[in-house]
Amino acid sequence: VEAVIGEHRAELLAERYHFNMGLLMGEARSRLRWADGKTIKNEVDLQVLHLLGPKTEADLEKKPKAAKTRPAPAEKQKAAVVENGEVGTETRSLLEQLRGEALKFHKPGENYKTEGYVVTPNTMALLKQHLAITGGQVRTRFPPEPNGILHIGHAKAINFNFGYAKANGGVCFLRYDDTNPEKEEEKYFTAIREMVEWLGYQPYGVTHASDYFDQLYTWALELIRRGQAYVCHQKVEEIKGHNPPPSPWRDRPVEESLLLFEDMRKGKFGEGEATLRMKLVMEDGKMDPVAYRVKFTPHHRTGDKWCIYPTYDYTHCLCDSIEHITHSLCTKEFQARRSSYFWLCNALDVYCPVQWEYGRLNLLYTVVSKRKIIRLVETGAVRDWDDPRLFTLTALRRRGFPPEAINNFCARVGVTVAQATMEPHLLEACAREVLNEQAPRAMAVLEPLKVTIINFPALKALEVLVPNFPADESRGFHKVPFQTTIYIEETDFREEVDKGYKRLAPGQPVGLRHAGYVIAVQNVIKDASRRVIELEVTCTKSDMAEKPKAFIHWVSEPLVCEVRLYERLFLHKNPEDPSEVPGGFLSDLNPDSLRVVCNALVDSSVLSARPFDKFQFERLGFFSVDPDSEEGKMVFNRTVTLKEDPGKA
Repeated sequence: VEAVIGEHRAELLAERYHFNMGLLMGEARSRLRWADGKTIKNEVDLQVLHLLGPKTEADLEKKPKAAKTRPAPAEKQKAAVVENGEVGTETRSLLEQLRGEALKFHKPGENYKTEGYVVTPNTMALLKQHLAITGGQVRTRFPPEPNGILHIGHAKAINFNFGYAKANGGVCFLRYDDTNPEKEEEKYFTAIREMVEWLGYQPYGVTHASDYFDQLYTWALELIRRGQAYVCHQKVEEIKGHNPPPSPWRDRPVEESLLLFEDMRKGKFGEGEATLRMKLVMEDGKMDPVAYRVKFTPHHRTGDKWCIYPTYDYTHCLCDSIEHITHSLCTKEFQARRSSYFWLCNALDVYCPVQWEYGRLNLLYTVVSKRKIIRLVETGAVRDWDDPRLFTLTALRRRGFPPEAINNFCARVGVTVAQATMEPHLLEACAREVLNEQAPRAMAVLEPLKVTIINFPALKALEVLVPNFPADESRGFHKVPFQTTIYIEETDFREEVDKGYKRLAPGQPVGLRHAGYVIAVQNVIKDASRRVIELEVTCTKSDMAEKPKAFIHWVSEPLVCEVRLYERLFLHKNPEDPSEVPGGFLSDLNPDSLRVVCNALVDSSVLSARPFDKFQFERLGFFSVDPDSEEGKMVFNRTVTLKEDPGKA
């Protein structure tokens, strides 16, 4: 322990208790393989205390983020979008976001310059072969498991992997990590690729871990022959945790392990009766991770060919090696596997890429775990994975978030080692910026109040030209009918005027947006319960009337539609935190997360719209056509309001 601490003395003195103590523990355990883990930990703690002294207030504070990792001002950033496979200015702007960890990244072929990279006698020859194959090109990969739908955190990974490659003139693979046949479904493969392409990226190649099953098996045999792996019969429960007993089969003869591994492949062992384990100690002290396990489940691509399947710890680095990945970008939780990544490639004398870790992206007021989303679906809290109240990418698309807004959001969050936990309203702000430029205007009324113009100036309906984008009329107009009967929002009329109220009331006219007319109330018609059901008004051309205090939107000869208004799905910021929500996340559901307006009215200019088309309904917000729309009944989802709700900030 003293020797390990001596090697890290300078960093310990500089970082004090912010230093990753797990690194000391891992190195000490690798040199004392049979020692009791608890005893080693006690000794590490004692020697660190002797070196640094008791913790100060500064030691107890969270480690501050370095200034250089802070994202650039929002207004200077653009979406990371790849068009026609070319590197445009938008993609290069992502590189500006990588000023944190990415500035430390090695150049292709210079893997050995990375701190912690293990150099063997064969390293330089392997790197030379690697450069001959890649031509010095940057190669990354996005490796999702095909057992669920991608969420907002994956969007950051997609942007980082594809964006970093493109910003450096390289390529990025989409590789499905399909090593667990029990949980994989074809629909997930399709949805994952669809979402990658929806965000604006085209994979250089689409591969599967299962493409390499034969090669991975051959390498497993070689690992056994080299004395670096063995067949073990400990149960899963026995090897769980950070201080399990060492395997009594660790030193079994190589020939015996080869025969037993062949028996595993032939199905002679039941599930859980045998595993292939690698002889190494990981950073977190975990010893001898499993490389292969028995599973009698047909694979969606290889069928019944295999009844043994490789684990992530075994597969990941070797697939990276096969595809000559230069930068294996992973989230921070995989840092504990970096040593096994280097160890396995070097144990087999194959090209060893470099693993780099970055912080995850999390959002408040939501859950993204597959297990919890399934619970939400099963309990009827949400309809499916694409329910617009979720933050899966399919849900965000259905709600109407443009892919550019998601890419902008990821760029603004930036790439740092620290985990980023963001408020949803920051994503909503990115959506407003993009939609303001992309979504043409239309008028809709959610709670209609009938208005009859008793002095309408024509015998038939007039046509009103409404600009699609009022700030830039060169982008075209659409026609809206204007006739005797129009509809306004119920909330735009009051019988009694409060101080500060500027909309329609008896004695207080308003202008009609785009129509060129001002209307004034002449008669208020009520039903038997004294509820206002109709207004009779007169109209005057705007240039003939006194300028009104306000202009309101309206519709005439409208389409009846359904509008779905969404709020946060959960009441608390961290619905999974027991200290915040003792009853569990299902007890924290917001009863007002969805309000359905069944008989809203929208102007007929939207009649030809298709699912996912987007509009700004004037004064109401940005809306997107939902796939539930049918002929005669369109359905709109509100993406975001026009302005941020002050209560959300």
